[in-house]
Amino acid sequence: MKIIIAGAALLLSMSALAEEVQIDLKDFAHLYFEKMTATQAPNATEKDLEEYLALLTDDVGHAHLPWVTDDSRTPSGKADKRKGMTFYLGAHTHYSAELLDVFTFNHSAIAIRYRNHAKGVHPQNNQPIEYSQVMMEVLEMEGDKVAVIRKYHQ
Repeated sequence: MKIIIAGAALLLSMSALAEEVQIDLKDFAHLYFEKMTATQAPNATEKDLEEYLALLTDDVGHAHLPWVTDDSRTPSGKADKRKGMTFYLGAHTHYSAELLDVFTFNHSAIAIRYRNHAKGVHPQNNQPIEYSQVMMEVLEMEGDKVAVIRKYHQ
């Protein structure tokens, strides 16, 4: 009986360790930045968008302050993000971004700070747009995926 209990305990602890995915957060931050900025390029495709979305949980929460303040995780989080980003896909005629800083916090969060510049035509009102800004994104991790994104402007 003791052998069965010990074996069960060993299996449970091994499965718990297997579920706890540990990734190199600095490497992930660079991958995230690469995939995210690819979705903003003038020639961005749905494939670029899907490669970015693959880094997110299905129920990802997203805040883009001060415009979107609710970062609640919902079952449709990734689907909602896909819909919103598809609407703007290809809207830029020029896009450049430079990664300025990467900060990691144990295995639970990443902050990336970057500068970007974009020109294009807004898909809703067909008005020209141009902006340059410094952004910071705080990414809350769940295993090897982003569970919550919070975007801030400097």
